[in-house]
Amino acid sequence: MGKENIFKLKTGNESLHQDSNDNGVRIVNFATSKNLAVKSMMFSLRNIHKYTWTSPNGKTHNQIDHILIDRRWHSSILVVQSFREADCDTDHYLVVASVRERLAASKQAAQKLDGERFNLRKLNELEVRKQYQIEITNRSVALENLSDGEDINRARENIKENIKTSAKESLGLQKLKQHKPWFDEECLGFLDQRKQATMQWLQDPSQSNVDNLNNVRCEASRHFRNKKRNI
Repeated sequence: MGKENIFKLKTGNESLHQDSNDNGVRIVNFATSKNLAVKSMMFSLRNIHKYTWTSPNGKTHNQIDHILIDRRWHSSILVVQSFREADCDTDHYLVVASVRERLAASKQAAQKLDGERFNLRKLNELEVRKQYQIEITNRSVALENLSDGEDINRARENIKENIKTSAKESLGLQKLKQHKPWFDEECLGFLDQRKQATMQWLQDPSQSNVDNLNNVRCEASRHFRNKKRNI
């Protein structure tokens, strides 16, 4: 996307490029139809912080990755810039936005979740199902003598606790599946190698460093795939 006056309302005037190409016009049309703002082109930064892609020879730079946001909230974004030091295993740079916003948490999200899960499959067994019914019946007898003045919320909590206690004693808790961790010290070593190769390429984008970075990336990706496949 370029710096055409007709696009300033949606894109600002801080693009790395002067003229828009076909893909740039498509993005502007999309932003206009959805009432979005292209925030990655609205901040005055050095060009080095606008690059989102660099050619392998280090001579061509483009700003082709953007952050779009609803215009209602566009003032929440304080700055958008590329983060060249991030090791993302790609020839694109990570695009980072600093956001300041007050969010209201829903009551459901704020409630504490109960991590207990009962082994409901045991209800398929006749003896276990009968035992569960007996437990529920015995604990419900005490609730029949509640007076009319009893607090309804307290009665509800008593019923809830009786059901949970009966289920725990009759059915037991379900064992959660433990996922075998695949990321180990060997994987961490590959990440360190990839990070070092990336830093060498940023400091000196020579062909040898480019080849070294590509080789390290391929070896790391192959190792990670094999680790996940063997879980």
